[in-house]
Amino acid sequence: MTDGNTDEGRRGHTNLEVRDNAERSRFELLDSNAVVGHADYHLTGDGTAVMPHTVIDTDRRGEGLGEVLVGAAVRELRGRGLAIDPTCWFVADYLQKYPDLS
Repeated sequence: MTDGNTDEGRRGHTNLEVRDNAERSRFELLDSNAVVGHADYHLTGDGTAVMPHTVIDTDRRGEGLGEVLVGAAVRELRGRGLAIDPTCWFVADYLQKYPDLS
């Protein structure tokens, strides 16, 4: 899966990829194949994905990478027909900013 973020080109993020690492229950943001962030999730069994934690490498903060990561993760989970329970403050803020994805 690519990041799917329309802001990618404007921010110069050309080597970004978001992948679902199901074994670790997290989406990972890669820049040139190096993991620079992740968003944890777990499935509750009732059609809900709880997203409790998001991390971007300290030296990469302020580049908009959190939005790239969370945006791709939310779109993927919603595409699977899952509801999102945003217990992470960043995911909750993202869903408030983009209510059509919540």
